[in-house]
Amino acid sequence: MGKGALRWCIREAAEAEEREFYERRAPDEWLEALAPLGTDADKPFLETAPWLIGIFYGRLGFDAQGRKHKRYYPQESVGIAAGPLIAALHRAGLATLIHTPSPMGFLNELLGRPRNEMPFLLLVVGHPAEGCTVPAIDRQPLEAYASFVA
Repeated sequence: MGKGALRWCIREAAEAEEREFYERRAPDEWLEALAPLGTDADKPFLETAPWLIGIFYGRLGFDAQGRKHKRYYPQESVGIAAGPLIAALHRAGLATLIHTPSPMGFLNELLGRPRNEMPFLLLVVGHPAEGCTVPAIDRQPLEAYASFVA
């Protein structure tokens, strides 16, 4: 499958999950919180961004004999690892968008990943589109979510 066809398939599958979310699964409170951001099920950036990085975590691994081994803290480990990747991309002058349609199992099939891997996020990378609007999101002050002990 060519790059363009793969991106189209990823977009189609992600938008199908997003439509299901917006139309059936999302609680009203969640939709109200998203409304000021102007997000909806349409995700054209999945076809136009220069890079899409599928980030997965392994729930379990296999040794040389094919025996299963549990992996401990896979989600936490992948989340921690994604931070420096995003920081490095920003440092390189690129913008990132974290896209997490739920569920994301379609990524396993489309990207040829094994069943023991779970999609964690789809990182959209590139330069912002001409004329795009980045929502102004108020950030909490540090003391609202952190405590320091001397």
